[in-house]
Amino acid sequence: MKKTAVIAIAAAIATVAAICAVPASAALADPNAALQAEAAKDTGQGTLNWASCNDPTTPALQCAMLEVPVDYSKPHGQKIKIKVDRLPATAPKAKQQGPILLNPGGPGDSGLWMPAYIAGQMPADVASEYDWIGFDPRGTNASDPHVTCDASYFDAERPDYQVSQGTSQAWLEKDAKYAADCAANWSWLLPHMTTVDNARDLDSIRRALDVSKISFYGGSWGTSLGSTYGQLYPSHVRRMVLDSIVGPTITWYDHNILQDEEHQRRFEAFAEWTAKADDVYHLGTTPDAVIKNYNAVEQALRTNPVDASPAPGKIGPAEFEDTFYGGGYNFLRWPRMATVLSAYQVDHDTRPLNIAYNRYAAPGPDDGSFPSYNAVQCTENAWPRDWESWKKDQAAVNAVAPFYTYNNMWYNAACMFWPYQGNTAGRLPITGKGLPPVLLFQATEDPATPYAGAVAMHQALPSSKLVVQNGGSFHEILFHGDACLDDTFIAYLRDGTLPNGKGFIAKTCAPEPDPAPAYIDPTAAAAKSAQTGATTSTTATTSTTAATSTTARTPANDPEAIVGRS
Repeated sequence: MKKTAVIAIAAAIATVAAICAVPASAALADPNAALQAEAAKDTGQGTLNWASCNDPTTPALQCAMLEVPVDYSKPHGQKIKIKVDRLPATAPKAKQQGPILLNPGGPGDSGLWMPAYIAGQMPADVASEYDWIGFDPRGTNASDPHVTCDASYFDAERPDYQVSQGTSQAWLEKDAKYAADCAANWSWLLPHMTTVDNARDLDSIRRALDVSKISFYGGSWGTSLGSTYGQLYPSHVRRMVLDSIVGPTITWYDHNILQDEEHQRRFEAFAEWTAKADDVYHLGTTPDAVIKNYNAVEQALRTNPVDASPAPGKIGPAEFEDTFYGGGYNFLRWPRMATVLSAYQVDHDTRPLNIAYNRYAAPGPDDGSFPSYNAVQCTENAWPRDWESWKKDQAAVNAVAPFYTYNNMWYNAACMFWPYQGNTAGRLPITGKGLPPVLLFQATEDPATPYAGAVAMHQALPSSKLVVQNGGSFHEILFHGDACLDDTFIAYLRDGTLPNGKGFIAKTCAPEPDPAPAYIDPTAAAAKSAQTGATTSTTATTSTTAATSTTARTPANDPEAIVGRS
């Protein structure tokens, strides 16, 4: 590392240290007994004053802001506000089943689109019996404040992710500066944005709703949020569904390594699918040939980046990788991804790349949910704090999983410099004591929350039932048209019915078929993209300013959308 880079990084670290020296672990030192005792106390939350969200697509949707304490150990101290929305139950009172709180993951993704969307996936009787509750986690999106550390952090063209290109210095400086920028403006809030803090916000919402029990559906990081809520407040849980599960004990650093390995498998599956469709894409008849073409496009973009308009800047190798990694989360993107490669290599046409980047990876007006992502992951367990450790570990992973390793490494590298030391005791232990039956859903090929996490959660929750989509790869597997999965969810919400399998896996469902190969005409695709608007975040999160479900790409308005990076 050059001396100038060392000086720049050291200066950023010094800024962080000067601003905030208290480790986040101080708030998390006794993860069970003390937190449960604290959770039983008055939260100091405000009231929910519902008013119309003025959503033309869902006129019945109601919105409110809920005051909650920054620090739950000081319930009547400084307050922030959580944005909440509700699609009220319409069934007769005697048939209503109370509120179900919804979270799509992230950490930090908006859940305001979820009430209308998920209720819309239900049969009329089930939809009418619940109050469907969405919210924006503290510090994100339409909650107040909306934490922004560096609004231009994701602007193109960013440094190349691959360490072989000599960009490590630039990334270390960029991530150290990002951590310092977060600390400079948000030192009063950052240590209070953990999963435990968000779980306590869930209970503040419950209290403000004036109910003794809530149901919960969460995907991706939302499974960590839900299981944490269940650990702190088991007597307040009526029903709980966790979809695409983060393991309860694994460190976030090790979780990311699992992601790298699984994303490699999904990329190779994409290459195999593309090779079988050589008559459509002309990229070769073997997976290796397809991957060679992928690497050739990335190499070409190193010297000739593509104009990103209407997004700012240029599409270089980092932006190219960001455009492609989401295919692991949602294989409905595969036809467009293969079209990008074919158009570039065969027809020398960059329009499909431009369209795909703007649809999948172009940044929003600021850094979106990224501050929340870091505030959760960097502080909940210890991370290596020196570059040499990262470099050695990640090189070993990259040797077997080159598709995503360095992309994922730099996305998480702010944790190397984060102003709060990670909790050495790890995340809150999950035991499931006192919980009612919990329904777990998991695809075996999910790269974002690998299958091992579901196994570990099932083992941690004695009352849980595990439903597995064998061979499935969607991240968050419900509501993609698989009746085997969706009907299991519906039956549980309707009357508590659980799958009756007696083995470790209570029910196994078949995966959806791969998409049909198709070359996506760039003229038609551009017109459609213009109608629906560009994606709002480099992590495919929902809009940073959205108040309703109509303002961003979500599963509610785009089957190719993804939510929840964890």
